[in-house]
Amino acid sequence: MEKSRAMFVGNSDGIGLATTKRLLAAGWDIVGVSRSESPITNTAYYHKVADVSEGRYTDIMNELAMLGPLDLCIYFVGIGELLNPLDMSGEARIIDINLTGMLRTAAAVIPHMVRNGRGHFIGVSSLADELLSSEAPSYHASKAGFSNYLGGLRLALKPKGVYVTNVRFGFVDTKMAKGDGKPFMMNVEKAVDHLERCIRTKPACYTAPKIVIPLIKFRKLMMTLGGK
Repeated sequence: MEKSRAMFVGNSDGIGLATTKRLLAAGWDIVGVSRSESPITNTAYYHKVADVSEGRYTDIMNELAMLGPLDLCIYFVGIGELLNPLDMSGEARIIDINLTGMLRTAAAVIPHMVRNGRGHFIGVSSLADELLSSEAPSYHASKAGFSNYLGGLRLALKPKGVYVTNVRFGFVDTKMAKGDGKPFMMNVEKAVDHLERCIRTKPACYTAPKIVIPLIKFRKLMMTLGGK
């Protein structure tokens, strides 16, 4: 029986690393891409060091996509910093890595999936995609564009046999969890449980934890009415 094959981008730590370990244990062949070396040593795993923002990233991804058909690709990469109005030099980089990096990844792997008539592209977004933020506007803007793009891509690829899933997490206990308030923060293994469910069921959009959704809607309403 042919083994399932996946590519994970941004998987040297956090949710990406935990997902890699989980799926390797389940018998997948996996190609990993991140700007750091991977701690994983497994004959079913191949790792390539690359930064999604560097010019050669597209060429690297095109080469990796040619290695064989992919059943799954997950984009885990995400960065975020609090806004410093006196030094905004890093704002564009946040949008480039979070949003444009995902687009470069999709552009490399999805045409091959379409030609093969199968595949599943998952982008790990955030509940920040619904809110304005005075503290981290670039992060929130990148996630809004991220989620919007994946929603449209899902519609475009549905007739082609290729699935697209937008996964919107709240706070997960990783280095990305910044700020003082982190309501209903889940651990990494729970996040992987949710991703495994998405791999099985292939929804258009998946939000976790669901208990946060009413809070996000309420805050969005308050902001619309003029509150923070």
